[in-house]
Amino acid sequence: MDSHEQEIAILDSISEILGSSLELEDLFGQVMKLLERRLGIRRAALVIQDETIDRLRIAAAIGLNEKEMQLGQYRIGEGITGKVVETGEGRTVADLAAEPEFLDRTNVIGLIPPNEKWSFICVPIKIADKPIGAITITKPYSDGPTLEDNARLLRIISGNIAQALHINQIVKLEKDQWLEQMQRMRENLRSKFRFENIIGTSQAMMDVLATAGQVAASRATVLILGETGTGKELIAKAIHYNSPRRDKPFIRVNCGALTDTLLESELFGHVEGAFTGAVRDKIGRFEAADGGTIFLDEIGTMDAQLQVKLLRVLQEREFERVGDARTVKCDVRVIAATNLDLTEEVRQGNFREDLYYRLNVVTVYLPSLRNRRADIPLLVDHFLDKYNAENNRNVRKVSRELMNTLMRYPWPGNVRELENAIERAVVLGHTDEFTEDLLPMNIRMFVQQGRDKLQAETIESLARKLSEQAIEEYGMREGEVWDLVVGEIEKQLISKALERNGGVKTRSADFLGINRNTLNKKVKDYNIDASD
Repeated sequence: MDSHEQEIAILDSISEILGSSLELEDLFGQVMKLLERRLGIRRAALVIQDETIDRLRIAAAIGLNEKEMQLGQYRIGEGITGKVVETGEGRTVADLAAEPEFLDRTNVIGLIPPNEKWSFICVPIKIADKPIGAITITKPYSDGPTLEDNARLLRIISGNIAQALHINQIVKLEKDQWLEQMQRMRENLRSKFRFENIIGTSQAMMDVLATAGQVAASRATVLILGETGTGKELIAKAIHYNSPRRDKPFIRVNCGALTDTLLESELFGHVEGAFTGAVRDKIGRFEAADGGTIFLDEIGTMDAQLQVKLLRVLQEREFERVGDARTVKCDVRVIAATNLDLTEEVRQGNFREDLYYRLNVVTVYLPSLRNRRADIPLLVDHFLDKYNAENNRNVRKVSRELMNTLMRYPWPGNVRELENAIERAVVLGHTDEFTEDLLPMNIRMFVQQGRDKLQAETIESLARKLSEQAIEEYGMREGEVWDLVVGEIEKQLISKALERNGGVKTRSADFLGINRNTLNKKVKDYNIDASD
């Protein structure tokens, strides 16, 4: 094979190597080993510019140990390698030991056997015609023409390495950007699910957050109980993102949304051929959540056979994929949730008692919205902010009457129903005012029923109901009942009269048929706002 044919064979092999991997060090090593076999080179180095240290450094090499690679650092313009990168022009040296510009940072001169000469070739690596590094090789002595032929081949190889290096830089940049984006997402999730960012100041919610905050730092299994729409997944995420597992996966599975067969495959995975349609191996959610948290929503709907497998995972932290005999170990924290009464399900034989006790290590009871009405104004403000921002709207004004309506409504769908109502109002609103007509039909019907009922009742019947409620509510406050009830009626009656008469006391006193001094005293006693 003549030299031209040898060059073509070398370049064909190098093309195959460069298309086989994106790992720069591996690619360079394979290319140089090929040249080692074909050209008899003793050493080779890939030198690149490292802006972090403002030096050229060896990124990959053959024939050099780690210490020698660390010694191979040069300033731009320093020695043969530094000048090649500075000028963009290659350099050949027939007798390396006799070359005064060769710095010998990697101690190659000492390796040359007595009575032998070694030659040196250095060619630049260019991206967009800008030198960003160099390739150097050391080989047994060659005459000038042979060295030039080798240098020409090395320049072609350098162009290929430059492309690989450019792709490597792009991949690294994208990877760094992806890692940075993932870090930002993690930080956003941690911020979003910090316990102090969960809306609620009622005592019921404070108790929930206190329990969740205590259990977050542990690895204990948590059972979250509450009606549909109370925010069980939100609390599960808050526990996860405030735990030591925060940087690991949070995997949610809705146990009630899948058939028993699909749910088993979804949780534990399957192997190819395990059942009709299993055309390839698939890992399950428990494997995907390894090191993190799995949230099993609607756990009360799980089939009895699956309950047995789940019990084993909780006890032994291991399972088998569907259709496989191999055991898979997993380190997963389980948070389960249901809107069912599991104690009743256990009593009826629908839920295993041993699994119930395994899940019920720490229980978090989420209150319904009607049992935390004090949080409704805060939730309304939060959802208005959220959906105004999403829809570029400015629905802000909520009248006292409308807020009272929202406070009185029983919210069978809990926070989720409230959120949907607020989103609907923002989307349909044309002004900055949140009006009653923007509410869903079922809430407007509730309001109208209340008005119809109120209009149908006389003052006498209302007074009778008020008396009955007062006697029942204040039954333990003997001697105070009169002042408590009559005082509240006086306060409300005077407030409404002032509102009707523009806050003017004289007109309000006349309207009520009482002395103005009496009105002044009552206004002061009850701390009512009024004009002079």
